[in-house]
Amino acid sequence: MLPNRRQNLIVLPGDGIGPEVIRQAVRVVDWFAKHRGFDCDIRHEAFGAGAYHRTGAFLKEEVLADMMTADAVLFGAMGGAIDAEVVPADIRRQFGLLRVRKEMGLFANLRPVKPFAALADASSLRPEVTRGVDLVVVRELIGGIYFGTPRGIETLPDGQRRGVNTQVYTTSEIRRIGKAAFELARSRHRRVTSVDKANVLEVSQLWRETVTRVGQDYPDVRLDHLYVDTAAMRLVADPRAFDVLLTENMFGDILSDEAAVLVGSLGLLPSASLGEGPGLFEPIHGSAPDIAGGDVANPIGAIATVALLLRHGLGLAEPAAAVERAISSALEQGARTRDIAEPAAPALGTRAMGSRIAGLIAEAHRSSASVAR
Repeated sequence: MLPNRRQNLIVLPGDGIGPEVIRQAVRVVDWFAKHRGFDCDIRHEAFGAGAYHRTGAFLKEEVLADMMTADAVLFGAMGGAIDAEVVPADIRRQFGLLRVRKEMGLFANLRPVKPFAALADASSLRPEVTRGVDLVVVRELIGGIYFGTPRGIETLPDGQRRGVNTQVYTTSEIRRIGKAAFELARSRHRRVTSVDKANVLEVSQLWRETVTRVGQDYPDVRLDHLYVDTAAMRLVADPRAFDVLLTENMFGDILSDEAAVLVGSLGLLPSASLGEGPGLFEPIHGSAPDIAGGDVANPIGAIATVALLLRHGLGLAEPAAAVERAISSALEQGARTRDIAEPAAPALGTRAMGSRIAGLIAEAHRSSASVAR
């Protein structure tokens, strides 16, 4: 069922390849608006390093305020060209993506990893390792070492420089992300694997203790714990062992990028950042400034992000599934961008892949309408 009120979607294309891939994602939203009666107001705004260099601000304060009341936010990528003027680290931290996540209260980042059968050869792992993998990394997003204080670089009396970052979590932060992981597991295969480094870090000891207590409220979900180094090894050696992989912020950042090996490319993976209010939805790849503007970036991660937006942001499961089926169909028919094509094989550009997937959504809709008649 489509919503019976107008939806407000804020789009932040961002930097690098962000505008290119988000353009293909938005054309999918536009198709639902034109052909399925999806009433949606789409508003584009500047956000990122490019906006900072042009205006002195990553994001207008009034836009951030409006994001708090939107139905969902679609984001591309952040980061300027390699040779661009570097944004000071403290400015990026205070006013960039970390600030947006914190201000919006987006504590739960979902990164689904489900390899496409048609891309079994795209992964550097053997097909028998990746076949049947279906997992979700649930990453705590607004705590941990990325936000902890004290932090900084100082000069010691003997002239040495010392860098300090603080890894910190409270029981309420751990309990909140733990509940999100267990609730998700209940809708899947009822397994949660919590990742920590409790043999070395006190904060990980608290993490393990707290997650174990949360698990007692979910007797129908199996819980196990892994040290992060073991989890990293098993993720590529036995990925079918995982269902919901629960991690703190930094471990999740690293492990979810490692998981891209399972599907064959970072350009294929979407993510959803959720909290108490509207969600922010983005592909997990970066801005890739070296290929920006070349019509070679893979838009599948951005288009798959629209599926997450429809499902988790707007509660539209059927349209979300239609998007995912179209992506699978395109790959089954041999459509490939450069990052997932065989070395000497032809590859589609960003626009052509977006057109192929949008066309398959339309084709499937026509077929179902014909059967219904």
